[in-house]
Amino acid sequence: MSTPQQSSANPGGKSGLPWKRILVKTGIVAAGVGACGAVVLGLALALAWPSLPDLHAMTDYRPRVPLRIYTADKVLIGEYGEEHRNVLRFDEIPPVMRQAVLAAEDDRFYSHGGVDWMGVARAVLTNVVKGSKSQGGSTITMQVARNFYLSSEKTYSRKLYELLLTFKIENELTKDQILELYMNQIYLGHRAYGFAAASRAYFGKPLSEVTPAEAAMLAGIPKAPSRFNPITNFPRAEIRQHYVLGRMKALGYLTPEQADEALKQRLTIRGADGTSARGFAVHGDYPSELARQLMYGVFQEETYSKGIDVYTTIDSKAQEAAYRAVRDGVMDYTRRAVYPGPEDQIDLPDGVESDAQALDEILDGVQDKTPDSEDLLAAVVLSASPTEVKVARSARDIITISDKKALAVVARALNPKASDSQRIRRGSVVYIHKTGGKDSDTWEIINMPALQAALVSMAPQDGAIRAMIGGFDYNRGNFNRVTQAWRQPGSNIKPFVYAAALERGFTPATQISDQPFMLTAAQTGSKDWQPKNDGNKYEPMLTLRQGLYRSKNMVSIRILQAISPQYAQDYLTRFGFDKSRWPAVLPLALGAGGATPLQVVNGYGVFANGGYRVTPYLVDHVTDRSGKVLMQAQPVKAGDEAARAIDPRTAWVMDDILRGVTTSGTAARAHQVLKRNDVGGKTGTTNDAVDVWFSGFTPDLATTVWMGFDQPKSLGTNEFGSGLALSTWLDYMQPVLKGMPEAKQPPRPDGLLVENGEYYFAEFPPGQAVASLDLSSGDALTDFLNNNRSTDGVDTSVKPLPSPGGAALPQNSNNSAVQPPLQPIPVPSAANVAPGGMAGVATSGLPAAGIPASGVPAAGVPASGVPASGVRATGVPAAGMPAATLPAAGSAEDAAARASAVTTSSSVIARPL
Repeated sequence: MSTPQQSSANPGGKSGLPWKRILVKTGIVAAGVGACGAVVLGLALALAWPSLPDLHAMTDYRPRVPLRIYTADKVLIGEYGEEHRNVLRFDEIPPVMRQAVLAAEDDRFYSHGGVDWMGVARAVLTNVVKGSKSQGGSTITMQVARNFYLSSEKTYSRKLYELLLTFKIENELTKDQILELYMNQIYLGHRAYGFAAASRAYFGKPLSEVTPAEAAMLAGIPKAPSRFNPITNFPRAEIRQHYVLGRMKALGYLTPEQADEALKQRLTIRGADGTSARGFAVHGDYPSELARQLMYGVFQEETYSKGIDVYTTIDSKAQEAAYRAVRDGVMDYTRRAVYPGPEDQIDLPDGVESDAQALDEILDGVQDKTPDSEDLLAAVVLSASPTEVKVARSARDIITISDKKALAVVARALNPKASDSQRIRRGSVVYIHKTGGKDSDTWEIINMPALQAALVSMAPQDGAIRAMIGGFDYNRGNFNRVTQAWRQPGSNIKPFVYAAALERGFTPATQISDQPFMLTAAQTGSKDWQPKNDGNKYEPMLTLRQGLYRSKNMVSIRILQAISPQYAQDYLTRFGFDKSRWPAVLPLALGAGGATPLQVVNGYGVFANGGYRVTPYLVDHVTDRSGKVLMQAQPVKAGDEAARAIDPRTAWVMDDILRGVTTSGTAARAHQVLKRNDVGGKTGTTNDAVDVWFSGFTPDLATTVWMGFDQPKSLGTNEFGSGLALSTWLDYMQPVLKGMPEAKQPPRPDGLLVENGEYYFAEFPPGQAVASLDLSSGDALTDFLNNNRSTDGVDTSVKPLPSPGGAALPQNSNNSAVQPPLQPIPVPSAANVAPGGMAGVATSGLPAAGIPASGVPAAGVPASGVPASGVRATGVPAAGMPAATLPAAGSAEDAAARASAVTTSSSVIARPL
């Protein structure tokens, strides 16, 4: 019996299933798996779909909107909050920006249903190959879903919810709505959310003005905001930009010519290469920060998310002119001073220039330690000689400095024999500055200035602050010297003493001795005191007018002694000065007291506006996101007799005298440069030129400039208020007054007599007014203290006025602050204002507080009258000074915030210039 042969279909001798049965079983298994998957998916959908969030937050989009600070002409100068946003409607977003985003992120956005399945498949394949979940296939809709509701973690469960939410978004919103949401809320680095905020942060311009090159740069950021933003890493951002421009060209958004032009455009990035990191067109850091403090005092933490818009009184053109004037003035002084040496010295390996990456790493470290300051750029010296210095900003940015004038500033430091601390050599870290404008190729080496400055400009009619610069560089410390620095005003205080004398019977024609004198230690109770005129130059006699024109110290001291230091001390409070900071001693006549630049300019505003004390204010009105006015300032204005500070005749005569100072006196350069007859002002220089000032005004604008070191020390023997401070004042006033018509002198007030071209109060007519304070005997001190007689034998006793020359001002412990009450508008949104507002102000308005305790002082105003303390019945001042009144020479009071000292020593007196 034969054995059956094995079938060729079953070579192994094993029984098997025909191929059809295999297919059937495979199909059954697949169907089962599919059914199970469908059930699982259905259950997942049933559970997940109802838990998906409502899209109300998208359709009624209300992001956390930061506090924004604007100038009076609606230029943004500040923004505060965790998220910087500018929400735009779809039609407000320029097409080039939309196209750049689509090219970079999702070119099939308008054709897919929310999920680009080809992109998803590509991402899945990449993840399988790499064995990780490192890549996704996110579309714009998916990114909107993730950024609104979901985390960014790369898990499959999160991806499922993202897909479901994506379908829901696509079902309920239009494509344009989705793209609008994406472009308003995507994070783009440096606290910028949305492309409008990013455009301002990186380019300092509104989104409507971006070029294709700038749009491509912005569109490249979302891929990796920390790595592809142009401030953090410009080379990487530029590579990404070129990719986006290539995609825009390939998709037909740009012609080849447009793409080539965009590739060639040189971008200026804010916050890089010495530009402002804050990204605003106007340097309004100091007023912006002050406004923020005021708002925080009312709204607390809601300040940064409520969407508050603050409109200040700042004029954008005036503010920028002030910034440039202060910057240039400080830089000019720094060039004249001795170059102190490099900022730092690093070890720079030989030949590192040939290794771009290594050099850039070194320079990055230098930038971290020695950051740029606007147009002052940190660089490392590669080589140095007396005729040429080569520095590096980056491996591809090597600058050669060979201009003879520029090198002359640092000539000592280029001498091989210079000390190690001063010498410029390879590895020195220096600051460089481009001279001759932006298009110039000429550079200079200059040290980071130590000199500081403050400029404040206000409208004397109502106190509106038009410009405020509180220091050389806000980013190096936001200490605001306008409101926080207490310094000696020097001769800047003299006009207020002279004004007091006018109300005590003096006239511009009063003759006063300019001869030197000395008080002995027995008379002062401490040390001898012998004040001097600048240069030890003295005249036999000068009129009061001439004494102020020429800023004569001897004349000022004699005036103060005649009216009494106590009277002058009280009189100063009418202008807003803090009585406690002005000891009633003779050095007061020379500025030995303490004042902030804001107080000083406010005082000069009284002369400019006819004798009214107004409160400087910064915030005009406050609105919410919808534009509803929440608060409105209602400042006191000149003309309101309740604000009368001094007799209108006093104000008029002082205005006339101070105009003469700018034409014939120590500030004559003001008239020479401005060529206007409506300008008055006064210089001020303290002893050893520790502080220099200039305060000047027109009827429409009063401006004070202060310059000095934070740690008080001499500016140098050749520095005066008539030079350094006046130059800065003129650099500001020239552009600001350009095109402004010259104001006529106001009409002469009633009760003011004229004889021989000079002015007399009606109650002190010629023959009765004080005619002279002179020296007629051999005893100069006796004559100084006791001689007060007229030339025609008429009794000219100094008589106290029955009133201070006008209605008394109410006592106010906070009347010198930067902001009068803002009256709230009765709208529902005002209900969110914190009860009571800031300390010391009624709940009916925005208070003036909110400034640090070291800020603006609470100078009082005398409630009524002015005492005649220190004046004899016959009008002759009491002989001598109380032993304890005159301070010891060399004594000092540290009354300044953050090392801004106020010296009240009798040995520290004012120069006349």
